[in-house]
Amino acid sequence: MQREQLINATTLLALLAVPLWAWYVDEPFTITLATKVAIFALAGVGLNLALGLGGLVSFGHAAFFGIGGYAMGILASHAQTYTPLASWPFLLEGTKSMPVIWLVAMVMSGLAALAVGALSLRTTGVYFIMITLAFGQMFFYFAISWPAYGGEDGLSIYVRNGFPGLNTLDPIQFFMLCYVLLAVVLFFFARLAKSPFGMALNAARQNDERVQTVGITPYRLRLVAFVISGAVTGLAGALFADLNRFVSPTMLSWQTSGEIMVFIILGGVGRLYGPVIGAGLFIMLEHFLGGLSEFWHVYLGVLLLLVVLFARGGLIGLLAGKEVAHD
Repeated sequence: MQREQLINATTLLALLAVPLWAWYVDEPFTITLATKVAIFALAGVGLNLALGLGGLVSFGHAAFFGIGGYAMGILASHAQTYTPLASWPFLLEGTKSMPVIWLVAMVMSGLAALAVGALSLRTTGVYFIMITLAFGQMFFYFAISWPAYGGEDGLSIYVRNGFPGLNTLDPIQFFMLCYVLLAVVLFFFARLAKSPFGMALNAARQNDERVQTVGITPYRLRLVAFVISGAVTGLAGALFADLNRFVSPTMLSWQTSGEIMVFIILGGVGRLYGPVIGAGLFIMLEHFLGGLSEFWHVYLGVLLLLVVLFARGGLIGLLAGKEVAHD
């Protein structure tokens, strides 16, 4: 356990040290890459609650990622054009305030996760995987057929949204914002995993019948975990859309769901900091190998295969010398 805690602390410090060094030597692109790692890690941490602790293999989490992105895009676009959301059941002004956008993104993603989870969690195994995938594709094609907000061309935001006291257009300040959010969510999930709820969820993952005999309903546990997972993934989607100042239906595609799951598998399923290492490794491969060949995913596939075959606990499990951890 001490070795894994050291790996976790080193991972978090490295994610902070790289952009600080890039800021010192005036390399804004490196800061942007680190910001992307922090955001993708946040999305991975969200899915890891459902996958690692609850055993829910969801291939539809890109839907929540995209809903968070569209929540940002819609609110910001109405704010920059000074037009209210008149098509909604009530009059709602747009906003450029990040805290408000984050709250809306998490609420909308959480509600979507509640609806999807309420139906999907009535099944298990491959049926659950396929239903979440189907829901994800439904949201994807809805975004494509939504001309009011760009359709398949997506929606551009001219200026990044604001946060009180910060200049979010400064790459290092926006990175620190994403980094702090990631650290807060990691702390929250660490406490959640050790709480009675987290232990009950982990027990339900291992044996449904034993949990039911003590009066706990596994369905409710998983539904709550799925909603929290979707809300956090939606927050990551809002940050990602703000980073790019652009939102498009690709954020809701099944490929995005697969990438988020790859982060977790590379770092270690059930490992709290697994998505952080996985996201960092993914972005590094994309950056360094993507410039050599457009088929860099081949190398990612080989690495993923090696991890699955020889490091069942992911890279953290390999370094820590353990295979299974759900704390």
